[in-house]
Amino acid sequence: MPSKPLRLILVGDVVGRYGRRFVRAVLPLIKEKFQPDVVVANGENSAGGLGIIRRTADELFEAGVNVLTGGNHIWDKKEALELLKTEQRVLKPLNFHPSTPGNGSFVYRSAGGQALVIVSLQGRVFMEPVVDNPFTAIDEFLKKNDHPIVLVDFHAEATAEKQALGFFLDGRVSAVLGTHTHVPTADARLLEKGTAYQTDVGMTGSLDSVIGMTREPIISKFCNGMHYKFEVAQGRQVLDMTVVDVDPQSGRAVHIEAHRYHEATYAQQLT
Repeated sequence: MPSKPLRLILVGDVVGRYGRRFVRAVLPLIKEKFQPDVVVANGENSAGGLGIIRRTADELFEAGVNVLTGGNHIWDKKEALELLKTEQRVLKPLNFHPSTPGNGSFVYRSAGGQALVIVSLQGRVFMEPVVDNPFTAIDEFLKKNDHPIVLVDFHAEATAEKQALGFFLDGRVSAVLGTHTHVPTADARLLEKGTAYQTDVGMTGSLDSVIGMTREPIISKFCNGMHYKFEVAQGRQVLDMTVVDVDPQSGRAVHIEAHRYHEATYAQQLT
């Protein structure tokens, strides 16, 4: 008999207290409906919209998230230095310098004992050049990896860089799912050799915002060039996520679908 596929979920960047609150509300219903083997969320914006701390990580774990991935804001709160030293389920990008604390990957064991490898990776195009080449970093990592199921959260700005990595890893990992832009893309698909791909999963945050932050300070900055304090936006929340089903023997993806849940109607959407 064929093996039952394993189900992976990646939740888009969780933005601040209101994003965390919505994760707490909706994730139990999501898990009940989809029965995932692992839930991963990008948590680098979970503390005040920029960074991650112990309290915000614990809150997301208590809500039902199993692993938290990072990105360019992972160090924005100094408390993250100690958090990444002691909490293996919170990942820094794999291609940060080895001297930085923390790990870029984590092997999560499903309830059935299956090893699921989660990798956090960061792009370089249009971003601060503080990380090593993501292509060579993940290539070297995979040479040493013994597990067939690998989910890569590629935290990057440029769509071309994300697409290129997807094709570079096609057939070598189970999924390449993008984060960072906070805007979900309509290109979730299976690549030719069996890797699930989406350029950006999106975010968990305010729909009526500029990538999760209040609109007015950002609009003003674009108008006059002056910097104003950014604040996490309240209002209508959305949760963006992508579901990937993977064959446990080959590690190849067999299905991918993207979802957006709105705060006002998530209960109806999940019934």
